[in-house]
Amino acid sequence: MTTPQTPYQILGDQGIADLCQAFYDAMDKLPEAAGIRAMHGEDLSPVTGKLTDYLVEWMGGPPRYSDVTGSVCMTDPHAGYHIGPAERDQWLLCMQEALSRIDASDELRQMLETPLFRIADAVRNREGASAAEGNPNIIAAN
Repeated sequence: MTTPQTPYQILGDQGIADLCQAFYDAMDKLPEAAGIRAMHGEDLSPVTGKLTDYLVEWMGGPPRYSDVTGSVCMTDPHAGYHIGPAERDQWLLCMQEALSRIDASDELRQMLETPLFRIADAVRNREGASAAEGNPNIIAAN
């Protein structure tokens, strides 16, 4: 028997779906993630499905996300939102919490730590604080 080589081989479709559900559950409940939660609609199920498809492909599975979108680019879908260091860190906090909730192994966490940071940082499109910090009525600032 061979040792799994990719996160997809370790988690499989259901494990990645569970990870994404845990991610959005964490975003919905963690007060520290309120900034990024405000960027999403009330119903998180559509984005949960999109993140699942993206991560299945990104983690080494079939190309579900790019088959639908034509690309695995994450910057374009996020361009309309203020994503600075704080939002990046909130996203990473939710992902770390999700990995805990699905009882991810230390091996998997180490395997994903740097690549997940790189994804979150690549989506960042601002250097500083969001305009929403000064005006609570702003959901996303351009």
